[in-house]
Amino acid sequence: MARRFHRATPSFARLHLRFHFMCGQFCVIAPDVRLGRDVIIHNFVNLYGCEIGDRTKIGSFVEIQKGARVGDNCKISSHTFICEGVTIEDEVFIGHGVIFTNDKYPRATTASGRLQTDREWEVVPTIVKRGASIGSGATILCGVTIGERVTVGAGAVVTRDVPAGSTVLGNPARVQETKE
Repeated sequence: MARRFHRATPSFARLHLRFHFMCGQFCVIAPDVRLGRDVIIHNFVNLYGCEIGDRTKIGSFVEIQKGARVGDNCKISSHTFICEGVTIEDEVFIGHGVIFTNDKYPRATTASGRLQTDREWEVVPTIVKRGASIGSGATILCGVTIGERVTVGAGAVVTRDVPAGSTVLGNPARVQETKE
């Protein structure tokens, strides 16, 4: 069960004096996180350098990285990973175990064998538009836009833009024709 949690850092107190949120046990919330009003955060959550909108709920075992933004009235289910470069607009549902990516050509090392630094790869942005629903176990590759009110089926692998109001299923995810 979530409990009230207030950080002791002076910068947090200054920036969020009129806001409150609920936080479970064993949460790591960095001082640079911007939290909206009435955010609910469950157990074992890791947030740093991100922005979370008003009345959003974040399930257990979720990580949201720097530079990611989650809008108002969203539900982020457990075991989800939202990486740098991802923008989730308002009223979006993210199912359990959804994974976002942000690099088209991931490598651990350079051609010379040296460990890569942040400067040696490009963050490729991803946008999930208002009111979309992403089913459990979906993988969202970087550089795509998921349109308003889209439904992404459970386990789908989204590799390209999804038009507003459509439903996509499969690997790779394909738009499903509606039967009239």
